Amino acid sequence: MNKPIDGKADMTTQDSVLRVERLGAVTRLVLARPKAMNAINLALLDALDRALDEAGNDAANRVLLLTGEGPAFCAGADLKALLAGRDAAPGEPDFLDRAGAVLTRLREFPRPVIAALNGVTMAGGLELALCADIVVAADTASLADAHANYGVFPGAGGAALLPRVLPPQLAMYLLFTGKALSAAQMQAHGLVSEIHPAVELSEAALALARGIADKSPAALARMKQVARHSMDKSAADALLHEQVLLRQHLRSADLQEGLAAFIEKRAPVFTGR
Repeated sequence: MNKPIDGKADMTTQDSVLRVERLGAVTRLVLARPKAMNAINLALLDALDRALDEAGNDAANRVLLLTGEGPAFCAGADLKALLAGRDAAPGEPDFLDRAGAVLTRLREFPRPVIAALNGVTMAGGLELALCADIVVAADTASLADAHANYGVFPGAGGAALLPRVLPPQLAMYLLFTGKALSAAQMQAHGLVSEIHPAVELSEAALALARGIADKSPAALARMKQVARHSMDKSAADALLHEQVLLRQHLRSADLQEGLAAFIEKRAPVFTGR
């Protein structure tokens, strides 16, 4: 059992495929299919969807931390689930529809999301990591698109998002060769922000999440909204969006608390209002 955070006792719920740990202001989601290298199946998608509902409706939750159990973060889609979609009737939702919807929800989650890559991260696992705002990794982790190795086409952001977060030629290298790169190589290109020894990753990622959870939820939510949407806008439109949200933030209780704490030389206590 982890130590309580912020004076609150830990709470853990165990799904057959996902462990949800409520650690004070941090909700840690642990992919729990280690024998299958945490491959994504319909049960895991459903569990993630429910966890996003619960975390989104919990005002005490301020940061979402996603990691895996065992030697892999996530090895991608469960091919059995993927192939089963071929038997779906025309117009009937299949695995790809469900995966796209859940990963979009994770990508658009209004609070900070951290992915802690504890091991192998490939194909749909890499696409899952790309949903996070911050990626940290164990020094033993490896990252690959890998779709090309099996004649599979990415469907949750591999081809669409990799060229936005990596140099285009490197993104094409990963897409076309299917080869894996180390966490250190990915850090050099900006995808990974921190690397830690594997035995220290869990605590280091949690410490990072706790530090972010101490910040103003109102400010972070507005920062995320502008930053996430800026890639689809011109610089002028992105700056205008920032100015609009700044006007809103000037009336927030969090800003007043931050200024008061600075003047009074104390740590601020943010409420998210």
